[in-house]
Amino acid sequence: MPALVNYNGDDELHSGGCLFPTASYVDVYSPPRKRARTSAPFAFSESEFELQNQPSIEVLPEECLFEIFKRIPCGKERSSAACVSKSWLMLLSSIRKAEICKSKSNGSENLNTVASVSDDVEMKTCDENGDDGYLTRCLDGKKATDMRLAAIAVGTSGHGGLGKLSIRGSNYIHGVTNFGLSAIARGCPSLRSLSLWNVPCVGDEGLFEIAKECHLLEKLELSHCPSVSDKSLIAIAQSCPNLTALNIESCSKIGNEGMQAIGKFCPKLQSISIKDCPLVRDHAISSLLSSASSVLTKVKLQGLNITDFSLAVIGHYGKAVTSLMLSGLRNVTEKGFWVMGNAQGLQKLISLTIASCGGITDVSLEAIGKGCTSLKQMCLRKCCFLSDNGLVAFARSAGSLEILQLEECNRVSESGIIGVLSNCAAKLKSLALVKCMGIKDMALGIPMPSPSNSLRSLSIRNCPGFGNGSLAMLGKLCPQLQHVDLSGLYGITNVGILPLLESCETGLVKVNLSGCLNLTDEAVLALTSIHGETLELLNLDGCRKITDASLMAIADNCAFLSDLDLSKCAISDSGLAALSKAEQLNLQVLSVSSCSEVTNRSMSSLKKLGKALVGLNLQHCNSISSSTVTQLVESLWRCDILS
Repeated sequence: MPALVNYNGDDELHSGGCLFPTASYVDVYSPPRKRARTSAPFAFSESEFELQNQPSIEVLPEECLFEIFKRIPCGKERSSAACVSKSWLMLLSSIRKAEICKSKSNGSENLNTVASVSDDVEMKTCDENGDDGYLTRCLDGKKATDMRLAAIAVGTSGHGGLGKLSIRGSNYIHGVTNFGLSAIARGCPSLRSLSLWNVPCVGDEGLFEIAKECHLLEKLELSHCPSVSDKSLIAIAQSCPNLTALNIESCSKIGNEGMQAIGKFCPKLQSISIKDCPLVRDHAISSLLSSASSVLTKVKLQGLNITDFSLAVIGHYGKAVTSLMLSGLRNVTEKGFWVMGNAQGLQKLISLTIASCGGITDVSLEAIGKGCTSLKQMCLRKCCFLSDNGLVAFARSAGSLEILQLEECNRVSESGIIGVLSNCAAKLKSLALVKCMGIKDMALGIPMPSPSNSLRSLSIRNCPGFGNGSLAMLGKLCPQLQHVDLSGLYGITNVGILPLLESCETGLVKVNLSGCLNLTDEAVLALTSIHGETLELLNLDGCRKITDASLMAIADNCAFLSDLDLSKCAISDSGLAALSKAEQLNLQVLSVSSCSEVTNRSMSSLKKLGKALVGLNLQHCNSISSSTVTQLVESLWRCDILS
């Protein structure tokens, strides 16, 4: 007791165990402990001072520590050592995997086992961590730092190595730099896929290390990396011959030289995507296509300063290309597209997307249809010079066409659509029209072509001129429809939708009527009565004239309905009660967002429906209290509830 009373020490807390610098960006927890107290007065002896002043491993120079760490073969032990301090983590991350000394087996009985723990786990695949059988890591925003990359490099080396790394964004203060990427390169030579999005501090130095160490690299994606130049691509091309996919976007320092190196040294390149790179010009495209023409199957070129010459090269050398996207090519004229089609090199092309290209005219589109004999999918966006004549001529030439999508092609009218259906009646399976302002309502008395028995999907969205006459005629032309999307057609009423429903012979499966403000319960009653046995998805978002009568019809007729959207409809608690009483109904997704007449009284109905629900949207339901939502969340623990 006197010793405790006379104690002159302090109660200051001292950290023990793992000791990192106190910087806020180091994610390490170290439990505090008190300094040990002495129970009685004592005198320091010379031997005790000697014990306290014994040399520590921390006083060794980094060269010695480096040699020691190289001789730690076990990945678990290396990870433990990295937790000691920031300096140890940095030192461990600077060791290349090839420099780690392997332990040797002690006897003949271990000949069939792996020499070290690191080697043993390296042979395992980690399917649960990545789609391709190797470890995957993805860092977003403030989580992307050099420290975290160094930790990943050290930690994954004992588990087979990192195979896929994606960095999207960067910490504003302590973001990813060349140091972090170099640590990944040294510790993860097994890296096969690297994706860098918006990491301005990563430049050529970091990618040089990737090229030097990661010779198995197959996929490289660089987006908004202003510090990366042609030098990086040249190094990657020369050291990574297995590269199969390259995606470059908004990299202002990448130009012809880098792309030429990729075409020359990467014979296995199968996919190339280049977007908004002002220095990439015709020489780059010609080198890529002419060098890798035998295996290159996917090409995307967007917002580039290329001319007709590049399209001529694509048309001549793109013999293996099956998917082609051309967007925002302002310097390409009608001649370029015409030559691309007439070059007869795109015989294997299956999917073609052309957007915001003034060179697409009636003449050039017809040439493409004649030259691409295997074309099955065609998407045209914002082609302002395309008219009905060119569209019909293309449909007549493209005998294999199965999917056609037109978006903001304002010179195309209803006559062009009828021409497409009449010329592609045998194979066309899907037709989509989006924001085509030139389409008007069809007048009565227009000659009717033969029905298209192959068309299964019809999507007409946000075309304000499309009315009841056009809808009724399309219903007669397409009797085998299964998917119908009429979202945003506020001009149609029951008069137009009823003939369409009656004309469909096989039974509708998915119906989207969102934004059709003038539809009433009569349309839903007809839909459920005729197609209730096949209907799986119904979207009535914004149909303000839909009431509880529609819900009662759905409850009685739609046994296979799994997705129902009733947002902004005039439904009430009674309608949801009718739905909940339908024993055969097995809804999985239900939305009643912005339904002001749905109140707390619907809680029991929602609980009953929730036995099968995986998604429930209650957003902007002002008559449902937060306490009711809380009870629903507790009861429907398997359901994802938005409120």
